[in-house]
Order: sequence, then structure tokens, then C-alpha cells
Amino acid sequence: MSPVLTTASVPDEHRLAYWRRAVEQALVPVTIALRGDRPFEGRIVSHRVGALRVSSVEADGYRVSRTPVHITRSPEPLVAVALQMSGTAVLTQDGRQVVANPGDLFVWDTTRPYSLDFPERFSTRVVHMPRHMLGLPDEDLRHVTGAVFSTDRGCAAVLMPLLDTVVASAGAFSPAAASGLANGLTDVFSALVAECAEDTVTEVRNAGNQLVRRVRDHIDENLRDPDLSPESVAKANHISVRYLHRLFESEGITVSRLIQRRRLEECARELSRGGRTALTVSSIAQRWGFVNPTHFSRVFRGAYGLPPREWRSMRMTTGDTDAEVPRTVVRRPPRLVGTPARPAAASRSLGRSLVGGSGFGTLAELDSAGADASRLGGDADGLERGPQGRDAG
Repeated sequence: MSPVLTTASVPDEHRLAYWRRAVEQALVPVTIALRGDRPFEGRIVSHRVGALRVSSVEADGYRVSRTPVHITRSPEPLVAVALQMSGTAVLTQDGRQVVANPGDLFVWDTTRPYSLDFPERFSTRVVHMPRHMLGLPDEDLRHVTGAVFSTDRGCAAVLMPLLDTVVASAGAFSPAAASGLANGLTDVFSALVAECAEDTVTEVRNAGNQLVRRVRDHIDENLRDPDLSPESVAKANHISVRYLHRLFESEGITVSRLIQRRRLEECARELSRGGRTALTVSSIAQRWGFVNPTHFSRVFRGAYGLPPREWRSMRMTTGDTDAEVPRTVVRRPPRLVGTPARPAAASRSLGRSLVGGSGFGTLAELDSAGADASRLGGDADGLERGPQGRDAG
């Protein structure tokens, strides 16, 4: 059988039927709808190169659709990669639609429905690769099917001239050369898939970083809302609570702890301000979302080493009322169960000596110390939980 299938000698009224058989024979079974009223002209040159089926197609505009019925008739898993030579092609698969212009590569999977629309006369070169030759996970392969690739960079720039040469010279290769070229072409295509999968991971990571920044901004803007919680944050950002927690796994802090930390920082900032118009401690706590004064006093002391009123008095005494309040805590050694508590003054003195006399460390250091204290039976878990759900922020 000749590798060339052409409508040149076919009567006009039989050309559509002939073209359908030609496409099914050289490519895969599909439904074909012609464009325009003039007699259709088309030509397919098809060869085998190793395990690959390669074809050059030149024809007037038409549209093809591959449906589940066609897939049942020819279930062999094939991945097609095409190089558009002239005209345009519109590929639709998996809910994506792309336009391939001359010089572009585009890819589809024959085991899932797709459509190809050629609005005008065109020429394209197509390679059908057996799925088993690729050895690629389905998830990675889906990154490239229903997609178009510019051939001016990356692996697509390597694949384009190789595919062009293999299809154009398919009949000239010896069996050994054909087998080697088939393996080489599938290897380069696999590299393209890997490149796309890596790009997708990077895009997802960047999108995640942007979402984390958006979540942090939302928390800062709503700190005064006593109902601020992981659930309300997730709802405002149109994500699940589970996904929200996953986003913050690499942040080194939970969403609840971040809410509480930021509230404490704002409270400390206000407590450090003097003047006759200064708000009361309870007013400041309520202003920043703490509805339970007892809980606020406990978590503030856990973070800054002193109850809020004593901390305010200390700031007034040292004259730091106008200074910007850093994210600070007093670092204290964990207290073992059954160990007598030191007097408050002794504890404060020890705390100052541990940090070179300042008495203050970072909130991140408190998280670490708090975790140690929790394991040893201490009371550092006051940072995370409060007597009321809304304060546990």
C-alpha cells in the first residue's frame, strides 16, 4: 500500500468519505466536518519510524472530533505531537483550548476526547507515540496535552527540528537508524514533559507564596475582629481550612498562633504609649480582639514576661513610651513539674541575665521555649489556647 493518500484522483462527491478513511488509516478514527463549498483537497504521507507513526498532512480547512465511541474502536494509548507548518490549528482537550501557529508544537492524547479545527488550508507534521514508550506518569503528561509550545526556547526548541527532520525524511532511514531516531525523539519529548512539570511546580509554589501574603494581609486588616479564626480566614480567601494549614506548614507558625502573635504585638504597641488619653489595659485588649481579660493577661505575660499593667509601668519608668515596640518576649527557663516557682522578682532578674540584661528575646524564640516547656509540663501552652474559643486565635 502506498504511503501517500490523496484526493487528487477521487471524484468530488466521494472525497469526504475517502478522506475519512485516509485519516483513520494514517492517524486515528475521528469525525470530520469540511469547511467551505469548493471541492475538498487533501494529502497525507504516512510512514513508520521504529515504533512511531509519522505523517505529513496538507489539506483544505476542516474540523475533526474524537469521541468516546472512536476511542472504543481504537483504544491503543497514543500521544500525538504535531508541528504546524502553515495555517493555524485550534486544539481543544481537557477543557483547554489553544491555537497553534506556524512553527508551534502542540500535543494531545488519543485516549481522551479532543477536537482539532483547521479554519483554512494548512499543513502539519504529526508523530504518534505509543504511550508505553514514554514511561511518564499520567499527571505529568496532562501538563502538556491540550497545550501549545513556542519553539524558540527550552526543550521545544530541540524537539521541533528533530521532529521536522524525522517526518520529512521518514522513508530514507534504515531500520536500525529508525529505531534510534524513534527512541531519541521520545526521549526529547519526555524531557519537554519534565520541563513543563517543573515549571508547573514553580508556578504553584509562586501562587502559594502570593496566597500566603494575601492571608497575612487579611489577618492584619482584621485583627480587631474577635471572630477572626482559621475558618474565617479560609472563607475570606476562598480556600479550605485544610489547604490554609498546608500553606502555613512552611511558615514555621500556625494560623491561630499568627493571629494571637499579631494581636499581642499591637496590644504591646498601644500599652507602650503614655499620655493622659492612654486607653485602659482592658480597652486595648478588646480593641485588638481579646474578649476575655483574664486570658489576655495570661497570654501577654507568657509572651512578654510581665502582666500587661506591670509591662506598661516598666515602659513608663524607663521612658520608652514613644519607642517602637519590637516583637519581643522574655526568655525564661522552663519550670519542671514539682519545682518550686521562683519569686517574680527573681524570675525577672534571671530573665534579664539570660539575654544580656535586656530581658527581651524574639517571639520566634518564645515559640521554641514554649514548646520545650510544654513537653516538660510547664504552662507555655497558654500562648495557643484560651478559656474561650475566640481568644485561642
